[in-house]
Order: sequence, then structure tokens, then C-alpha cells
Amino acid sequence: MSLTQEQNELACRYAKYAECRRSVAMRELERSVCGCDYGSTSWTTRFEAERIAQLLELGPAKRLLDVGAGSGWPGLFLAQLTGCDVVLVDLPLAALRIALERATADSLSQRCEFIVADGAALPFKDASFDAVSHSDVLCCTPDKLSVLRACRRVAREGARTVFTVIAPAPALADPERRIAIDSGPPFVDVSDDYAVLLGHSGWYLQERTDVTAAFLQSMRVDLEGMQARADALIEVLGLDELTARIDHRQATIAAVDAGLLRRELFVARTCR
Repeated sequence: MSLTQEQNELACRYAKYAECRRSVAMRELERSVCGCDYGSTSWTTRFEAERIAQLLELGPAKRLLDVGAGSGWPGLFLAQLTGCDVVLVDLPLAALRIALERATADSLSQRCEFIVADGAALPFKDASFDAVSHSDVLCCTPDKLSVLRACRRVAREGARTVFTVIAPAPALADPERRIAIDSGPPFVDVSDDYAVLLGHSGWYLQERTDVTAAFLQSMRVDLEGMQARADALIEVLGLDELTARIDHRQATIAAVDAGLLRRELFVARTCR
């Protein structure tokens, strides 16, 4: 599947960011926000990852697909925590190389695979996985329905999917929706409610939980951390990039505070 110019630029930006997140200052910031130091690009905290492991019913001999896995959070953590096997899929090769290094360091190499692929065109046989996860990936993906359908195709009967996603609040007026879109992730806009998209893709919704409060708290900790570590982060990111990140984080916090953006956790199965 060919990518748009915007998708290619986003993948390149994430690849560059993955390298930046290896710095001491970025790892300290990540630990303060998420409780991990994998080089995460999602808002999944350690507490949330532990909950996801339970919701996915993971354990030894289970095979997990983590889509948009980046540098390995939370997929590698889930494998380490539960003993499951995991396949990590993403487009930036640089991020997956970092994940491979972490898997080797954590003695997980025998239970991990790393595949460069688009989440909407997964290169696996039908019914290949016992569980599927993705953390804040759909809000950075233009064709959300295709990703959900691809994940459904490779999931076995009885498999679960658990994912988090950021989205505009429902029933916003056009000016408010524009603020939500501008202050959110690159492809935060969505054509329909995610519960509807799950139904269209063959998943059966089991549970949805609003995790906006925890998301807001994490963003505030992140903002405070960037400001407190500004000198060290400027050396890593550069002044312009750090300034842009701080400005965008402030805009996102304001949008969430105003009820324009929310973050939810979804649980669905391949059968009722």
C-alpha cells in the first residue's frame, strides 16, 4: 500500500523522534510521565499497560500483534509481563531497531518478531493472532477503518483487541471541532464513532472506558517536565522543536479542559 506524502513525512518524523527519545533527558521525562523508558510515543502508562495485559487475556503460548509498536512500548512490556509471544509492526525502521535492541537487552528476542508494515495492510495470514493491541495509533492514521479491518482479519476466533485512541468529543459545533482537530494528533478527526467503526470492521464491542482524566494528568506532567528540563531538551531537540512541542501540548491541554478532546480505551472481540 502506497503512503501519502503526509504519511511519509509523519513516519520520518516519528523515526527521528525515536532516536531523540534515547537521550537521558527524554528517558527521564518518559519515566516521569508513563513510568517506562522504552521511547514511547503513546500516552499509555505502566498502570494502563498492566490493565491492557489483563483485558487481552495474555499468557504463555498466546500470540499478540502490537500495531504501530514504535520502539516497543507497550508490546515488549506485555510480553515480559505475561510470557506471551509478540509481533511488533510499524513503518519507521529506526524505531523497530530500537525495539529489537530493547528485546535483546530484556532477553525477549526468542519471543519477538519485528515487521515493517502499514497497519492497514498487515502481511499475515488470516486468523494468526490471539490478541491485537494498538496504543493511540488510530488518531495518527488516516484510514482507521482499514486498520481495524486488517486487525480483524488476522485475529483468531475468540481473540480480543484492546486499543486507546484520542478523538474529538461528539456533537461539536464546527468552530469547536476545528480547535479539537488543530490541537490533537495528526489524524485525530474521525468520520464516525469508534464503536460504529468497530462494528463495520467485524469486531464486537465489549467495553469502552473514558480515560481522559488520566490523559490530562499525563499531559500536565509532560508539560511541566519539558519546561523543567528545557536546557537539556534543547540540546536534543533544538529550540524550535521544543518550543513547538510545548505550544502544542498547551493547546491540547486547553482543548481537553474545554471538553473538546477525549481519550478512550476500547475492548472488542471477534465474536459475541
